[in-house]
Amino acid sequence: MGSKYLLLFFYMVVSLMWASPRAASPSHPMMQRFEEWMARFGRVYTNDAEKWRRFQIFQDNVNYIETFNNRSGNSYTLGTNQFADMTFDEFLGKYTGASIPLDLKQEAPLTSFEDVNVSAVPDSIDWRDFDAVTEVKQQGTCESCWAFTAIATVEGIYKIKKGALISLSEQEVLDCSVSSGCKGGGWVHQAYKFIIRNGGVTTESSYPYTGVLGNCESNIVPNAAEIDAYKFLPRKNEASLKVAVSKQPVASAVEATKDFQLYNGGVFKGPCGTAVNHAVTIIGYGEDSNTGDKYWILKNSWGKNWGEKGFGRLERDVAAVEGLCGIAEWPLIPIINSTPLELSDVGSDGISAV
Repeated sequence: MGSKYLLLFFYMVVSLMWASPRAASPSHPMMQRFEEWMARFGRVYTNDAEKWRRFQIFQDNVNYIETFNNRSGNSYTLGTNQFADMTFDEFLGKYTGASIPLDLKQEAPLTSFEDVNVSAVPDSIDWRDFDAVTEVKQQGTCESCWAFTAIATVEGIYKIKKGALISLSEQEVLDCSVSSGCKGGGWVHQAYKFIIRNGGVTTESSYPYTGVLGNCESNIVPNAAEIDAYKFLPRKNEASLKVAVSKQPVASAVEATKDFQLYNGGVFKGPCGTAVNHAVTIIGYGEDSNTGDKYWILKNSWGKNWGEKGFGRLERDVAAVEGLCGIAEWPLIPIINSTPLELSDVGSDGISAV
């Protein structure tokens, strides 16, 4: 009997050793990668148990990334970005935040491009080439992607119409518009409504982003840019969406997936559904000269370590009417001077005058 208990005790000790943070020594290759990743992103954990849990998630994600990247025929790659120590559920709960109100699904004002000659639309456009896109920003763990997308589109149309690119305040929109703040998310039109009601929005430097919901202080900061109105675009119509993006950056949303969480570059082709949960700004479109893949150019709000320095490319003109990942489900635009930029302003080589 004594020997049996001794053997059982031995097995318990061994099991505990393998379940502890010391099981992967600092010299272990994966632990070395994890330590290097922690240093790169300045990650510090509260205790050894939390570090060990994050290491295990990191290891799972690295294995997933390497298995995917080693497959042939991929149009995009995955990488160990700042989200590599998070499960997908954790990531989804902290870094998305698009919430389409039910009333919008019943009735949405639309602007139509049915009378536009689609063949006159440029084959490609990138609004970064026309200085109509500010630097990629970082929403942090606040579910405020909708505010960042709204501001990015206002920055874009203000540059196109008024000639000045101004970095505007997401925090003012977050604090002052009717939304759920950092928990529960919101939608872009709520930001537009505030900007119209307020007579404009201030600069980022005047009302800097804190990543937490604060008291509205719009009455003590000067407005720097304004819009007249906003319109929803025709739903489930990538041809109309292309026309709109040829005129100005467009607000939209996608269903963020695990691959989207770890996306590193290339033309993203899914897998994903159409249950949109994350707001993005469409700042252009094009076609890969080597593969022929058509894509939308997305500006994200997860900093420059995600994707292609904070931007991404999403497959365009897919069979599903909702667009890949639901990109054509809920597009909308801010408007200045009553109408969007006219197609007559768009030449074969892009914008002739801004």
